[in-house]
Amino acid sequence: MTTDTVGRFLHALSPEHREDVELRPREEQQRLADAWEAELVEDHDLDTLSELSVPAAESEAAARVMRKLG
Repeated sequence: MTTDTVGRFLHALSPEHREDVELRPREEQQRLADAWEAELVEDHDLDTLSELSVPAAESEAAARVMRKLG
């Protein structure tokens, strides 16, 4: 598994969102990955979910970041 933020974010995304993000410039990918990490840290509901399944919490946080893009 990759350890860089962008790689972890891409892994957490759904396939269609992953393809969209991979087409964006690296700076935009990093900005989205940073937003994803902030979502994981700041949302306490995700803390509870991560106790059950870390991948599920990461996937939910990634989906939230993409929904915010609108």
